[in-house]
Amino acid sequence: MQLAVNIAVLAAIYALICCGYVLIYRVSRVLSLAHGELMMLGAYGLYATASLFEGHPLLALAAAAALAVMVGVAVYLALMWRMTGESVLAAVLATIALGILLRGAMILVFGTQTRYPLRDLGWSNASLPVFGGARISAVGLALVMTTAIVYAGLFAFLRWTRWGIRMRAAGQHPLLAAQRGIGLHGVYALAWGLATLTGGIAGMLIACDAGLEGTLVIIGLKAFPAALVGGLDSLLGALVGSVVVAAAEVLLIHHVDSLLSDVVPFAMLLAMLAVRPWGLFGSREELDRV
Repeated sequence: MQLAVNIAVLAAIYALICCGYVLIYRVSRVLSLAHGELMMLGAYGLYATASLFEGHPLLALAAAAALAVMVGVAVYLALMWRMTGESVLAAVLATIALGILLRGAMILVFGTQTRYPLRDLGWSNASLPVFGGARISAVGLALVMTTAIVYAGLFAFLRWTRWGIRMRAAGQHPLLAAQRGIGLHGVYALAWGLATLTGGIAGMLIACDAGLEGTLVIIGLKAFPAALVGGLDSLLGALVGSVVVAAAEVLLIHHVDSLLSDVVPFAMLLAMLAVRPWGLFGSREELDRV
């Protein structure tokens, strides 16, 4: 049962990070390779707000979430807005450069020392018993619950709200959406804001569970294969892909070798690209254009 709990927590981490990859790609057809750095920036945002609002952890969390949204919107307005109409390769290279710059800036500002934002918030990460004698950390449980809430909220937002429908329309046919009066730049900025928010939340929770250091970027990169396995334009696919990749990783770590942790997701990525490059739930015709 402990293996099942470990798979659930890792799948929740990957799924929460995958939201950002899927939202940006689904709406603007841009693959953001700076998502891991933006996720880590969200975690450092929590570390900063926890120190700023000492003794008020909920206020610190709210401020960090708002900061993540503003960072995502700012990235679009300052950089990605200029990539509109350019080649896909130019936009991808812009995100790579952005990620490198963000990583260097965070090292200069915060250094390389491991930080513990949960301690600054005044909370503890208790070990909680679950079914079958298995145990889960309090932050691990929060990760699973937060992922469920985020996905339910995103599905409802995209299906029933005005801006959600606009995002779907812009992703399916941007020219027709613009002709119908939908402001594409506003929709794209919203997508970047939501993507950075979900990634930032993932970074905050991971940092609270295991500490905050530069290797957090690697987790963001490892989540990308899960997004592609499920399908880059499908939130349901991101969820399923995260479970598949997490299950394979945890089982191979347990039964073979822990050194496979960084290998398994990318081995599955290569296998999926060879067999079904558009993913389990992805759209084949959309991927072919890329």
